[in-house]
Amino acid sequence: MSRHNAGSLRSAKAAALHYGSGDAAPVVVASGMGYMAEKIVETAQKNGVPVYEDNSLATMLTQLKLGQEIPEELYRAIVEIYVYFLKFDPNAKPEAPVKPQVTPDGGTII
Repeated sequence: MSRHNAGSLRSAKAAALHYGSGDAAPVVVASGMGYMAEKIVETAQKNGVPVYEDNSLATMLTQLKLGQEIPEELYRAIVEIYVYFLKFDPNAKPEAPVKPQVTPDGGTII
């Protein structure tokens, strides 16, 4: 077993979506729990595909059939993830924490 303990591996869930220009909505292209979920995440990471963690959403997506479009009820959640990934830069370095500076009169500026 890899870095997960047996309990967390059994409860792990993952789904992969694809949204093509001809699709009316994103489509589930991979889905699984446990070992299969771990493999889905590993495959995404090996191929430079960013991974978004949301256990509740993963639970809902793993209940859909492969090739099924996501239902309208999930559009908002999926759009928020796509927007997050549009801003995602895998090469960005984390910003250094900002140190507050004290002004001569004792005030603090950030």
